[in-house]
Amino acid sequence: MRSAQDATLAYLNQPAYSAGSKRTHRMKTFSVLMLGLLALPVIADAGQAGGANRFEVTSLKTLRPTLVNTVAALQKKDAAGAKAAMEAYDSIWNGVEVYVNTRDKQAYDDLEHKYQAELTDALNKPNPDTAALLPEAQAMLKRYDETIAAIEKAPPLNRLYDDVARLRLERSHLREVTPALKAGNIPRAQKSFAAFNDNWDNIEDLVKARSIEAYTGIEKGMISIEKALMAPKPDVDQLITMVADVMMQYNTVVAQVTKEARDAK
Repeated sequence: MRSAQDATLAYLNQPAYSAGSKRTHRMKTFSVLMLGLLALPVIADAGQAGGANRFEVTSLKTLRPTLVNTVAALQKKDAAGAKAAMEAYDSIWNGVEVYVNTRDKQAYDDLEHKYQAELTDALNKPNPDTAALLPEAQAMLKRYDETIAAIEKAPPLNRLYDDVARLRLERSHLREVTPALKAGNIPRAQKSFAAFNDNWDNIEDLVKARSIEAYTGIEKGMISIEKALMAPKPDVDQLITMVADVMMQYNTVVAQVTKEARDAK
């Protein structure tokens, strides 16, 4: 089985979708990792199974290899590899952090505001000191393992938290589009949007059930974004505005389901 980072890198190395792709025939080159996570059953209470089998735990465990890869890269003094691994971590973490934030605020603060913030900041600077960062990455991995172990033993949260995580995992791809556009990396923007587009089928009913208006707006926005990205010279400013509009509508549903989950505790 490939690690999370392997799957992420495989996704990033895929060719952008062809100019002839259609909304009704979405490309299926989406990251194996994220597809596997989001395709897990939503029906019944499968995600609420006990111990290591519930969606909460399997999702958190799937994130772990990105931290393993960060440590391994730093041990090899490979700052670029460590940065890539932490970027992969951040993308998935944004999807599943709701579990940790709900379960253990101190663990969340340690992972998000201490270790991740410090490592990301250092790795974004010129000539990072990999030897100095290695103990931090190892400590983060240890803290993450402790957190997963505690969560695995705890009673399951209500099933709405799994819906929140699925929505946030899907959203993580859309979050990558605007930074890529601002950096002038159109192929990366295309690939990130393709990942969002590919997996929309798995969560669109969840969105539609909460807001027909948001669902319709997202669908229309996705068609416009796909068309604009296929242009020989995409209008970056226009695309950024389109993505922001889709994100705003998507976030209204995320906020609604999050409130439902918290109110149901």
